[in-house]
Amino acid sequence: MSRRRDELKALLGGTSQPETPAPEPQAEVGRPRAHSSSGAVKAMGLALGNLRAEAQDARLLREQVAKGEKIIEIDPDLIEPAFVADRLSQPDRSDEAFDALCRSIESGGQEVPVLVRPHPEADKARAGWYQTAYGHRRIAATRALGIKVRAVVRPLSDEELVVAQGKENSERRDLSFIERAMFAEALLRRGFERGTVQSALSLHKAEMTRLLQVADAVPVDIARAIGPAPKAGRTRWMLLADQLKTASARDKAEREIATERFAKATSDERFVLILERLTKRSKGSAEAAEALTEDGGRVVAIIRRDAKRPVIEFKGEADFAAFVADEIPALYAAFKARGRED
Repeated sequence: MSRRRDELKALLGGTSQPETPAPEPQAEVGRPRAHSSSGAVKAMGLALGNLRAEAQDARLLREQVAKGEKIIEIDPDLIEPAFVADRLSQPDRSDEAFDALCRSIESGGQEVPVLVRPHPEADKARAGWYQTAYGHRRIAATRALGIKVRAVVRPLSDEELVVAQGKENSERRDLSFIERAMFAEALLRRGFERGTVQSALSLHKAEMTRLLQVADAVPVDIARAIGPAPKAGRTRWMLLADQLKTASARDKAEREIATERFAKATSDERFVLILERLTKRSKGSAEAAEALTEDGGRVVAIIRRDAKRPVIEFKGEADFAAFVADEIPALYAAFKARGRED
């Protein structure tokens, strides 16, 4: 028996058995281990993440055993996701953390049961279908491995389900800022009270307000294209939300999403690409700027040939700018006359 299994057993109270016995927990880690770390900082971050996840897993398992809840095995293909998605990306073996979870379950078993409820549709419930409250990634992992998932079945109302779903994610710190924002907005759209949503996500009133401001300002299709972007916190998402207020900015973001570099980028890189596209002058715009010089080479004006709004910027001579302004009617008349001759 591994050292970690001994520690979990100690957390559960030694050898005492609950009224309804639960299978012995097996080794599972929901985070990638630090064996391939490229530096001390990364290794420390991964180690702390593992410890935090293990402590949370042990607490959940201890609570379930203390309640005497029966753990059963269910075909993951008979489990539907919660009625409100809390993630912007689907689990995939190409994701390092999800692949680590799959390998851990494959080698040591599933340590912590998922929580499901009988399917809310009577016909499906009679046919043996369930709906997930929490544990979507563990269910996806067992489905990918072709094995049954260990689960606790509990009758839950819609409100109890979203509170359980949100609390597990909040305590494990699994959801990124934008995922929490989109999840909160989706729950409100389905008619849940604001207080219920705050409880589900363990939010203060001010935090809830900021989440909803971002969810309202960032179009869903752009948020889904970027993905969870776990490294982009509240401040940067609020900056992006501010940049996306105009139709032209949203159009720029859509053009970036259509690029090949965006398709090849990670979620965090996609966030940076769009933010930089909106906050920096593009290379094309910089190249379109043309210096207008006198015979001696001194720059007297710069013209920026933006397709929608060309701009002439005069350099230091207010009298020259006034002279050009006075000549604009004559220049425009000459321009129109040349067009007629052509």
